[in-house]
Amino acid sequence: MKNRPIHIKAVLLRLEGTFIEQSQRAVEQLKTDIGCPSASTLIEFIQSLAQLPDRNRIQSILEALEKKLAADFKVAPAFAETIQYLTSKKIRLGIISHFGISLIRQVFNDYPSIDIANVDVIFSRDEILQQKPDANLILCAANKLKVAVENVLVISANDTEIMAAQSAGAITLRLATRDKPDPMALSADFIIENIQEIKDIVRLGSPLPAGKLPNRLLRDFLNQFIFDDPTVLINPGVGEDIAAVDVESNEVLVLKSDPITFATDSIGQYAVLVNANDIATSGAIPQWFLTTLFFPSGTTASQIRFVFDELKSFCRRWSITLCGGHTEITDAVTRPIIAGMMAGTVSKQALIDKRNMAKGDRVFLTKGVAVEGTAIIAREFAERLKKIGLAQKEIDQCRRFLDKISVITEAKIAAATKGTSAMHDVTEGGLATALEELSFAGNHKIKVFADKIHVFPETQKICDLFNIDPLGLIGSGSLLICCRKRDCDQLVEGIRAAGIEIVCIGEVMDSGQGVIALKGKTQVPWPTFQVDEITKLF
Repeated sequence: MKNRPIHIKAVLLRLEGTFIEQSQRAVEQLKTDIGCPSASTLIEFIQSLAQLPDRNRIQSILEALEKKLAADFKVAPAFAETIQYLTSKKIRLGIISHFGISLIRQVFNDYPSIDIANVDVIFSRDEILQQKPDANLILCAANKLKVAVENVLVISANDTEIMAAQSAGAITLRLATRDKPDPMALSADFIIENIQEIKDIVRLGSPLPAGKLPNRLLRDFLNQFIFDDPTVLINPGVGEDIAAVDVESNEVLVLKSDPITFATDSIGQYAVLVNANDIATSGAIPQWFLTTLFFPSGTTASQIRFVFDELKSFCRRWSITLCGGHTEITDAVTRPIIAGMMAGTVSKQALIDKRNMAKGDRVFLTKGVAVEGTAIIAREFAERLKKIGLAQKEIDQCRRFLDKISVITEAKIAAATKGTSAMHDVTEGGLATALEELSFAGNHKIKVFADKIHVFPETQKICDLFNIDPLGLIGSGSLLICCRKRDCDQLVEGIRAAGIEIVCIGEVMDSGQGVIALKGKTQVPWPTFQVDEITKLF
């Protein structure tokens, strides 16, 4: 299975040999009688006929043969059960088949428990042949089903159909067949051999009821985590309402909590890294993570599992243990929200306290401003960006800014540098707000050289298009570091050796609070933002 969340509102089934018992012999007989090569489908053969009279003649022969062979076509019981299940769940249903409509009706008539009237759209051979040769049949079916194509589950054993569904953006379920012994040869969202598994996939993509995440799903989602941290005495699980951690050997426990409210795409990644970043700014190692997850009504199990997958992946990458939390579906939110709580440890001597800032310290910025904001905008507002002039290639570049939102690496290097006096993660409100916060926490004024602040060209372009200021745009991924002047070279060399950009943008001044901005030798106003600039877009 591909790792992407799904929400199924319609199912499009290909009615062919996989669903019909003893049909393969009859299909081969049809092909022989009309001169169709065995490697070609009936549709492909008819479309290859240049003259319309030839097509009509073959169509008439096929219809007559199908009536004669109808007794050989018996629907598989699993197909009937699937149809019954889908109609009971009120999921819109479509059928695609290279057979004529008379034979399709006969197939349904042979099974009293299923009613063809419950099928919303049927693309029989006649319907398919009426489409333009270059038309994507899956898109046409989605339009007739009145459902966005990304919410359509296409079920087929036919390679061409699966590829057309993937091209259209549909969810794909590949039925593995005996003549395709290697089902992984063709990529699909799901690959199954047992038709009964269709129900499980539809359940995964169907909206969940309001309330706590069902225990069976919670158990499945948590089973993918490896709980091997010896300091965690009670691991998360069904029926466990607390986490227990042994901190006896650690001198200082550092705690942090932060919700993720702007992003919906890759929200699990944001939740881990945004919280871990702040722990790292203290010189501590992020170790334990708890999450409270809220999903809006209508969310599917697949969409929730995708968030759990991200939590697992990014906790594992940074050696963080997910040790507790809560998951709920509720109409109190309109988009997914994660409230995270991270804990880490550090020795008392190694704790980085902003109150250690001193006059003359240099102020450094890693990477550039609005790393997180650039990623969020590209991921949440791609269509709007296209409409106002940003190319898809540029949008994809901005989406990849998400890979830069961790500051753990540079924070570790800074923490190991003797002269580091303070660190601060740039988050909501952007660099403008972060420098003010750093000044307040350290009780020293900060002089900023505005010309030295690095703004990525991609970020600047997005901000210009939306008329927002990059200095006030949410900026996880950028780290502010204060360092004694004598140790600056060591700090810069260490961080650049890790492949991370770093530039000196200012200097710590006398005791007090506030930011003094200079362009060249001229003092300029330092911007303030009541709310993050990204809120203009929501």
